[in-house]
Amino acid sequence: MTLASRHDSADDSPGLLLWQVTNRWQAAQRAALKPFDITHVQFVLLATLTYLGPAGPVTQKALADMAATDAMMTSQVLRTLESRGLVHRPAHPTDRRARAVAVTEAGRDLANQAVVAVEACDAAFFAGLGDHLPAFTAALRTLRAG
Repeated sequence: MTLASRHDSADDSPGLLLWQVTNRWQAAQRAALKPFDITHVQFVLLATLTYLGPAGPVTQKALADMAATDAMMTSQVLRTLESRGLVHRPAHPTDRRARAVAVTEAGRDLANQAVVAVEACDAAFFAGLGDHLPAFTAALRTLRAG
């Protein structure tokens, strides 16, 4: 018996192709971030927090929403970043029940160094798309919007 797929070939399955490409991209990002001793999820949260920082106090929920990460996982990753002195959690200035999340100077420096490597990795990885890159990026935005 064969697989009851509607696709004649695995290369016709957008989900399988996306999974395969995502795995290759994640491996490339892991290699790019290895010199910084930071995982990709740690980088995303640190870079997002650095981006949001000038806007004022950032809650953990706002950070998770902006990064599109799971709240529980965000909390765990933030604890790791905090233990490394890359973020801290001061009291929220307007909500006594909440803690703000803020990037430290060391965290900001690391985020700004690592973003150069991440963006260079992206440029190399997606270079094969050539002039199709803007359309590809637009298609990803469409999928992200749901």
